[in-house]
Amino acid sequence: MYPKADDNKIYDLIILGAGPAGLTAAIYGGRANLSTLVLEQMVSGGEIATTDQLENYPGFPQGISGAEFGQLLEQQAVRFGAEIISAAIDEVDPEGDIKKVSTSRGDFYGRTMVVASGTSPRLLGVPGEEKYRGRGISFCATCDGFFFRDKKVAVVGGGDSAVKEALYLTRFAREVILIHRRDELRAVSALQKQILGHPQVTFLWDTVVEEFKGDQNLTTLVIKNVKDSTTSELPVDGVFLYVGRIPNTGFLKGVEKDPQGYIITSEEMETTISGLFAAGDVRRKFLRQVITAAADGAIAAMMAVRYLG
Repeated sequence: MYPKADDNKIYDLIILGAGPAGLTAAIYGGRANLSTLVLEQMVSGGEIATTDQLENYPGFPQGISGAEFGQLLEQQAVRFGAEIISAAIDEVDPEGDIKKVSTSRGDFYGRTMVVASGTSPRLLGVPGEEKYRGRGISFCATCDGFFFRDKKVAVVGGGDSAVKEALYLTRFAREVILIHRRDELRAVSALQKQILGHPQVTFLWDTVVEEFKGDQNLTTLVIKNVKDSTTSELPVDGVFLYVGRIPNTGFLKGVEKDPQGYIITSEEMETTISGLFAAGDVRRKFLRQVITAAADGAIAAMMAVRYLG
């Protein structure tokens, strides 16, 4: 049974996720004098905290480390009164006037809720993947491509995202090797025309990555041809994985999602459930970047303010 409406455990705003979207929502919620709770399983900043250097966010001409950026966002949210609790989210009941979140730290209740839980990269599940994540393994060419100027990099995948990011990396890398488990790309024809025959791009068809190797940083991919099962080693300075992303929405029932699991919202971040908003990478959208996540968070918080009247 839910606590009574005057119970001090009921927050005005509960935010699921402490990435740029969630913490921006917390800043705006706090400034609007809403009692605000942020729940985050990992570190503040979300996925951006694992990025060595953030260089495309306005106001930081020399760039800023992802970890520092996340810490600054957290400090700003706390300054405006947000409470941040480290907890794993188990289940959410978003229906009704009082919404319930069940976590590893107990149950929490809120009058409004912003889901800003982001996405997780789909992993290959091979040895060395966790060890070299952030030390040669990246999931964002826009974020990290600059650091591979004049280097040799690999891109794993064959869909639109993999091809787009491989093309983007040609602005920086000396050589881009696209590794795909099939013998043809899955990307749309327009993208295929751009990349096939590109002077900086070579292809390894019918190939999968079996292992990541190196010292402090990644230096080598162990690859296997899926047709003849032969293995070999490929020296690289970095690798970008684009085998899909998974929206972190498994805990959320009853809200409309697209076939990939992304939450469908209006331009005002409204979901199909009253008082429930979504912001950042977890929602269906065109561009998933730190700046668009922050914008989503600001809109979601102000819509929560309007909802509460």
